[in-house]
Amino acid sequence: MQHMFSMQPYEATTENITITVRPVYLDGQSEVIGKKFVFAYFIRIENHGLHAVQLLRRHWFIRNAADVLREVEGEGVVGQQPIIHPGRAHEYSSYCVLDTFDGTMEGTYLMRRPGGELFYAAVPRFILRAMAN
Repeated sequence: MQHMFSMQPYEATTENITITVRPVYLDGQSEVIGKKFVFAYFIRIENHGLHAVQLLRRHWFIRNAADVLREVEGEGVVGQQPIIHPGRAHEYSSYCVLDTFDGTMEGTYLMRRPGGELFYAAVPRFILRAMAN
């Protein structure tokens, strides 16, 4: 049976873009002996501004409990570069595998306004923690 342990939501707002992250520990896909701890995270990006924005790139900083840093950078999120209109939101989920019981993730999304102006929206630091069933 797949056990999912939901953790608290984390939120940050940058220039009218609110990003909420809900991490979840996936007990059924993790292997304690093999030091493989699998976490899903659900992200909601809300546009409270007056203009549409497009998410172009993501940049993640992932730390394990031993303070080993891994950076992940790339285009879009899960293969998309969504345009988020005023008053609307984009939601997606992804996952992360750690080799320790807990760690953190944080990062930025590179966003573009209609006139071409770029800015970074902060993804709040969130804690990933394995929980026993």
